[in-house]
Formats: sequence, structure tokens, C-alpha cells
Amino acid sequence: MQPIDSFHDFFARTGAEVRLYHLGRRVEPCELTTLTALEHDEQPWPQPWQGKARLAMVLRLGQMEDPLIWFLALPLDEQGMLDPAPRDAFLQRLLETLGRNVQELGREDGEAIDNLMQDNPLAFTPTLPFQAVLHARASHDAGRAASSHLALAETYLEGRQDLDWHTLGLQGLADFVVRMSDAQAERLAARLPTLPGEVLDSLCYCLEHVDIPAALAGALRARGEAAAEAGDVETFCACVRAVSGADTETTGSWFDALLVDPDACGPDLLAAMAGRGWRHLEDATRLPRFLNRLAESPHADFTVVARDLALIPRLRLPLLMTLRDADADSAIGRRLGALPR
Repeated sequence: MQPIDSFHDFFARTGAEVRLYHLGRRVEPCELTTLTALEHDEQPWPQPWQGKARLAMVLRLGQMEDPLIWFLALPLDEQGMLDPAPRDAFLQRLLETLGRNVQELGREDGEAIDNLMQDNPLAFTPTLPFQAVLHARASHDAGRAASSHLALAETYLEGRQDLDWHTLGLQGLADFVVRMSDAQAERLAARLPTLPGEVLDSLCYCLEHVDIPAALAGALRARGEAAAEAGDVETFCACVRAVSGADTETTGSWFDALLVDPDACGPDLLAAMAGRGWRHLEDATRLPRFLNRLAESPHADFTVVARDLALIPRLRLPLLMTLRDADADSAIGRRLGALPR
């Protein structure tokens, strides 16, 4: 029998039911073929985050009633390809833990595998918004009901009843945005101007993981600009991140307006654009302008952000060309010139 030397082999040989989700830049479904291509050195990871491929693996093995959820951060090299050694070590420990026919696995084996994850160097704990959105997505994709918190979130966000917002749960907000219809998005856009800041921030942390229509993006932009005028950087950046889920024409126009304003382009805003709005940086003028603002910001880590963006396959070539063509006396050129040789 051939050895199991990849996650693809493990899933195929064990008959595991598996769903994969990106957990790096956004929580969104990941095709199994994407992981397979990475493991076979056929293509780089499409959504790297801090040099790693961050994944949630929702899988059911053997006779287990409840699925397991693994949060794994697979190290990538400078080309965005898999560094296989940590993956191989994890698979070896996993197979040793299973020890017998996986089709006969029961609940106690799931507990043993969970224990394996406790001291696994590839494991990580996502932030609470990531966990909430993942739970909402996985439940929706599996055809299961949303959490019991959804009804309250719907009632409040659609303005059907004036409730104490302190009773809202993050999971309810996540369930709402994942299952949000176009009509609900329109009602939310109308409700957005009166939402308390605390609710708006938590809502944005969920909205940044889904696609949103232009009307909702416009309402978020208005709240974000109001927050910026009031000096509320957290809400401003939360709105920027949430608007990143709109189409490029809508999001790009706000990005362009912000990037021409030197007073707006602090390190937090630039991090929000790079972290959630990277798709909108794939533009012949917007990407160089972003990199220039990044280089001009004394408190931004130019090298770290630029290197992280360069791992994204669709941004790598235009980013490297922008760096190569920068004048030595430009902000980018000075940043590059200060790097150790």
C-alpha cells in the first residue's frame, strides 16, 4: 500500500467527509483541489497570510457523529509554495494516533485526535470573529440551521424592534451576514446610520468576510468617513475592511479617494487595505499609489506588508515591477535602499 504523504491522500484513503475554508485574509470556502495543487507543487497558495496558508478543515472520520475542526497554518516559502516538512510531521503523528482502520473510528478517537492538536505546531486559534463567521458558513454550507442568536440579530439589524443591543451576540451577527439576502442588505443599509458604534464595529468584523452590494457599501463608507472626522480610527478602519467585500468599482473609488489624502493614510488604514482589500489593489495606478503611501508612513512596516502582498500570486509580478521601477530618491526607493544588503 502506498504511504499517505499528503492531506489529499489522507482524505482519499480514509474516506473522510471534508470541507475546507480559508482562514487567512477572509473566511471563505476553499476547494480541495486548491490544497491538492499546493501539496503537489503545482501552484502557490492563493490567499497567504503572514507567510502561511491558514485553513479550517471541517471533517468527519469513520463513525464519528460530530465533525472535527482543525485550524492549521501551513508554512509557505518565499514563492508561496508549501514547505512540506511540518505537514509531513503532522501527518505522521496523526497516523500514529489513529493506529487502526479509520472506518471503525468512534467518538473516543475524535478526542484523541483533538488532543493531538493541542501541542501541534501547525495549529492556531482564530480570532473570535473568524470563529463566528466560520461556524456560520460551515452550518449554512452543510444545510444546518443557524444558531439561536440569529433571530435576535435579524430583528435588531432590520429595525423591526428596538432592542437592547447589549443582548446581541457575535454569532448572531455572523449568521446574519452569511445568510443575508439582497432585501436584508437594503434594510441594513437604511439602519446603518443609527447603529451604535460598538454594534457597527462587531458587524463590520463579520461583513469583511462576505460580498456586499453597493448600497450597503455606500452606507458603510458614510459611517467610515464620519468616524474618521471624529478621530475614531478603529471604526473607520473596520468600515474600510467591510467595504472591501463590494465590487471593485465601488471599493476602488473609496480606496482611490483615501490614497490621495496623505492625512488619511496611517498604518492602520494601509493594513486594512492590504489585509482585506488586496483584490482591489490589482490595479495599474492603485497598487503603486498604495505602495508609495506605505513607504511614506513612518510607522508602517513597509517590508513586512510588501513581502506579504508579494506572496499573493496575482499581485506578485506587478508589485515586484513597481519596486524595481521606483526611483532611488522616491519614498519606495529610500525604503528599499535602507534594507540590509
